[in-house]
Amino acid sequence: MSDELVEQKPLADSGPIEQPTNEEIDSLIKVVKTQGLTDDIIDGVYLGILTISLILILFVTAIGPSLADFIPALQPLFSFIANVWPFITNMSENLKTLPQNYSIFIQSLPKSFLDFQSIYFNLIAYMSNCLTTLPYKRLILIFSWGAYVWDAYLDVRQRDMLHGVNRPIPIRSIVTRKAFLEANSYGLDKSSLKLTQSLIDQIKTTLVLCYDVLPAFWNMTGEFMQTRLGFGPEYEITHSILFFIATSFVNSVTNIPFDLYGTFVVEQKHGFNKQTVSLYITDFIKTLALTASFGSLILSGLLYTISKTGDNFYFYVMLFMMLIQIIGITIFPTFIQPLFNKFTPLEDGELKVKIEELAARLDFPLKKLYVIDGSKRSGHSNAYMYGFFKNKRIVLYDTLIKQTNLEEVCAILAHELGHWKMNHVVKMLVISQIQIFVIFYLFSLVIVQQKLYSDFGFSTMPVFIGFTLYQYLYQPVDSVVTYYFNKLSRKHEFEADAFSCSLGYNEHLKQGLIKIHVENKGNLNPDKLYSAYHYSHPPLVERLDAITSSSNSKKSI
Repeated sequence: MSDELVEQKPLADSGPIEQPTNEEIDSLIKVVKTQGLTDDIIDGVYLGILTISLILILFVTAIGPSLADFIPALQPLFSFIANVWPFITNMSENLKTLPQNYSIFIQSLPKSFLDFQSIYFNLIAYMSNCLTTLPYKRLILIFSWGAYVWDAYLDVRQRDMLHGVNRPIPIRSIVTRKAFLEANSYGLDKSSLKLTQSLIDQIKTTLVLCYDVLPAFWNMTGEFMQTRLGFGPEYEITHSILFFIATSFVNSVTNIPFDLYGTFVVEQKHGFNKQTVSLYITDFIKTLALTASFGSLILSGLLYTISKTGDNFYFYVMLFMMLIQIIGITIFPTFIQPLFNKFTPLEDGELKVKIEELAARLDFPLKKLYVIDGSKRSGHSNAYMYGFFKNKRIVLYDTLIKQTNLEEVCAILAHELGHWKMNHVVKMLVISQIQIFVIFYLFSLVIVQQKLYSDFGFSTMPVFIGFTLYQYLYQPVDSVVTYYFNKLSRKHEFEADAFSCSLGYNEHLKQGLIKIHVENKGNLNPDKLYSAYHYSHPPLVERLDAITSSSNSKKSI
């Protein structure tokens, strides 16, 4: 029996609430609780993986050392497993020698800049030597599947939470049970699509890497360049642009079935999709054209920078990418987004007056205030600001204005202005430059490794191909970086919420966040590990708790 016997009115004051019937609730419970085909497949796959893993461990433990003579590729795995048990059995001896080993370690630490410099150069020399003999194809396949399995594991954890039919206690006073079930139903549909698409994409990636599809595409575009355009193989940048356009087109076309299903089935089913087929086709063509044009310009600039700046190209690439990011922040809302949406100046009225007063209160140099027709494509809502120095603009989605009241819009904008006031965008831009520097510094170590290219069937060493393959090698690092980026982003969101509260918008911000979350059918009870890794914004309950704590601390003062 359900532990939710009474339907409670949510905190958000959204006017008269139409109470759902028992039949509606029962129908939603059935949808959310039912373990469908996707869940059966997931259970079967994971049971199979677990069984195979156990058998493999027993098999390797029993005959691993002798089998390694016949399968050299598995030698590292066998060696690791063979050494685990002796290490455990000798744990007491290892602990006895720990103080002595620690003392030796401390004495061996570098004590001067020259020591650090020597260690650095020795490390680089060691890495360079290792990089010449690495089994790149095997490593890339392992990293690729490792990233996929990790992501799928998180998705499965999240999916288990979405099958819940009873609201957790912290959110029972926030949303109705119907809204909770509808959000879970929406989340399950999106999860099914994502799991299916990610598996197919992973299989596609594996086939492309294993059967040397990339060199086939490279040779095909090279032949086209020579026979149709009259350029020889020395025009590597031109060749890379053609390869980029061809592969982007193929990827876009192969993703069409998933996009169509996501838009016209999942989003349509849950009341979000407003697109027509003709609008979808128009958007698809525009996106392809923009990807080909801007992508080609950025790629050509990147490759030119690498070719002209020598071994230390990573520093100049960082500067180039920083320039691209700044230009992108400027031109996207000014020139690109208007190709898809209509920007209309916010009409005179109380909302405009209050927003201008808020901007003036914070010395925010507001020049333009727009409303964007987000409802043309979707029922989801948003708001953002852009511009540099004294030329700032604020953009409100028309869906946001419809879903919230005047004070709640101001509270949400105060949150956005908090990001500006605390320089969050600048901080993230600086951190991203450090990340870009590290990415391309590590790339500089593998770009010259001929084995990286030959392992995948390339007879030449094109820079763009090297970077494409390198991105697979970088996946483990990227997974860690993604986690910390999202963690920092969530910290910034809490700070922006606190800023909005400091302006007196505590309750209005809470009500606005609840309404937006409910209207957008956001996940109301996410898995902790999933949200920690994937979410750039804190879960709703955590944000509301932080706002409440902020309010209570002010009252106590």
